[in-house]
Amino acid sequence: MAKKNNSKEVELEALPEASDYHVPVLLHEVVEGLAIKPDGVYVDCTFGGGGHSRAILEQLGPNGKLVAFDQDEDARQNLPNDERVLFVPHNFRHLKRFLQLHGVLPVDGVLADLGVSSHQFNKAERGFSTRFDADLDMRMDQRQEKSAFHVLNTYGEAQLHKLFEQYGEVTNSRTLARTIVEARKTGPIKTIAGFKTAVHSIVKGNPNKYFAQVFQALRIEVNDELGALQELLEQLPQVIKSGGRAAIITFHSLEDRLVKLFFRDGGFELEEDEIFGGKKSMSAFELVNRKPVTATDAELKLNTRSRSAKLRVAERK
Repeated sequence: MAKKNNSKEVELEALPEASDYHVPVLLHEVVEGLAIKPDGVYVDCTFGGGGHSRAILEQLGPNGKLVAFDQDEDARQNLPNDERVLFVPHNFRHLKRFLQLHGVLPVDGVLADLGVSSHQFNKAERGFSTRFDADLDMRMDQRQEKSAFHVLNTYGEAQLHKLFEQYGEVTNSRTLARTIVEARKTGPIKTIAGFKTAVHSIVKGNPNKYFAQVFQALRIEVNDELGALQELLEQLPQVIKSGGRAAIITFHSLEDRLVKLFFRDGGFELEEDEIFGGKKSMSAFELVNRKPVTATDAELKLNTRSRSAKLRVAERK
């Protein structure tokens, strides 16, 4: 599993959009990075609002195919009426299983945009946003049992301390964990407002940033985001054909570190001999870009969420 995040970067939630379900980040860069073949088979692991998928479809000919994964049932409403599209309503950690099931292995390219969609942030009842009061939920897949309510009310103090420290870099994670355990002795913590009230006395620094870090940590834990990402990455060499490409967009350094190490070394741990330059890479991929691709100034002005986005592209050997 990933080591502690060494930056204070936290994924900022989206402000309401006038008409967009979700504004796709690094759209041009993704299409360029995938080097799309008109008759190829491509996978969008995080369909969401469908922005990236529509751009891929524009590059595909009549014999091309797009497989779209999304565990969030709300994403289904954005599916285009296009016979080239196959929708899989499951987490991308099951990538190989469903590609085998539908007989579309191997594929020419895989995309994953790991950011939370604007739609999820802006739908109050989903519980992702600190801007609303709602039940503590945060489940990407509404079919699963574990929610933020479950985490906050059943995890032990040591578990809470660890997840807030590792997944959110909350400065006083130990104190926060202790405060939560004490607060729930008088009754379960059920809502976002109730949670904020229970811990308001120990909030450090800017409250908005503090709760953004806390909510990021809870969301990662609820949805096992880093575990799912590792499983996805490990399957890529088995599902992408030689010469095919993988494009992964991350939004915080915990994710980016996993992608960077896997593309470069074929694993997730930085070995001691590698530090001194003695380890040979076992990766099945060649890096297309040595450094991650980030948003242009023009995109930053149009979509502030692109500020923390990093795109890494690699080609299957």
